[in-house]
Amino acid sequence: MSFDVQALRAQFPILEQTVNGKPLVYLDNAATTQKPRAVIDAVTAYYEGVNSNVHRGAHYLSDKATAEFEAARATVADFLNADREEIIWTKGTTEGINLVAQSHGRERLQPGDEVLITALEHHANIVPWQQACERTGALLKVVPLNEDGSVDEQAYLDLLNERTRIVALSHVSNSLGTVNPLKRWLKAARDVGAVTLVDGAQAVAHFPVDVRELGCDFYACSGHKLFGPTGIGALYGRRELLDAMPPYQTGGEMIETVSFEKSTWNKLPYKFEPGTPNIAGVIGLGAAVRWLGQQDRAALSAHEDALLASATEQAGAFDGLKIIGNAATKVGVLSFLLDGAHPADVGTLLDQQGVAVRTGHHCCMPLMDSLGIPGTVRASFSIYNTLEEVDSLFQALKKVQTFL
Repeated sequence: MSFDVQALRAQFPILEQTVNGKPLVYLDNAATTQKPRAVIDAVTAYYEGVNSNVHRGAHYLSDKATAEFEAARATVADFLNADREEIIWTKGTTEGINLVAQSHGRERLQPGDEVLITALEHHANIVPWQQACERTGALLKVVPLNEDGSVDEQAYLDLLNERTRIVALSHVSNSLGTVNPLKRWLKAARDVGAVTLVDGAQAVAHFPVDVRELGCDFYACSGHKLFGPTGIGALYGRRELLDAMPPYQTGGEMIETVSFEKSTWNKLPYKFEPGTPNIAGVIGLGAAVRWLGQQDRAALSAHEDALLASATEQAGAFDGLKIIGNAATKVGVLSFLLDGAHPADVGTLLDQQGVAVRTGHHCCMPLMDSLGIPGTVRASFSIYNTLEEVDSLFQALKKVQTFL
């Protein structure tokens, strides 16, 4: 397959608009990606022609909705190289991590046990483990960073020990773009008997993920960062662990039997899916994964690498700009500061020129504290961005400097 970025962009209706009289340059993809027509049409088709609850229905629409809902689960399972029973629908990565922390963590952790995370983590991969440790008496350990924004691998290996019960790692940093070498880190965690969870929110849209090749026990991701709808995500969990875990939430659908004396739980994956699910979101996520599977992912990755390389080169030559995070392996993110300017002011001035970026701590307050900064300006790239848009970012930044 060949890659034509303009043909790809044409499938994203939102990119055609102008903002403040300028063509939209959307560089906030780490926060959420835009949606191709295939996803928009799938969600619309569900509401216009299928809308009905799933499972246990005795009529045509419910059967059709159930078939599409479960077909999406199979699609996501194939996407991650998992079994369909190992895919749990969630609201997103945050809920997936909370599910593991409050279900598996509650059962596994005891006083004196240790949970290991890194200083790169998003709040969603910090706070649930803090809470789990507070409830159980376990200890939260944090792997420090190197100066370039990569994780100190030797410190990680040194912190692993026989008391380490859970290791929770981001695949890709949302704030710096650092890609962690998970395969060998996860093996090291397994070697000490730890259970592993990966926050894959920032990874799945950038490169293929194979949970079996990685060797992780849990992998959480979000639909809205994968060209799909908001409010939907998937948690992969190794079947043996999911079977042993108690439900995270209770109610309808996740039960097998209920009496006033006792309840028993449904089989996987439904044990962890109480209540009416986000059916349209599931179908939309399935459509997004199918759409992405029709693209040449190697060509998409090469294009994204070229975007980041151009942005990094121009940033390095830009007077008064400091890149935050220079790890050897990065994807999709240029985080930076401008001399004499608060990140929020830079973001506002860029928006006036039609350039959408994110500013602040990016839900990584401990990381920013460790760097001694309040936050950054973050330009994050996706497959539909162009080299011309990278140029537009730096042209806009030159105008920003005239206001400083």
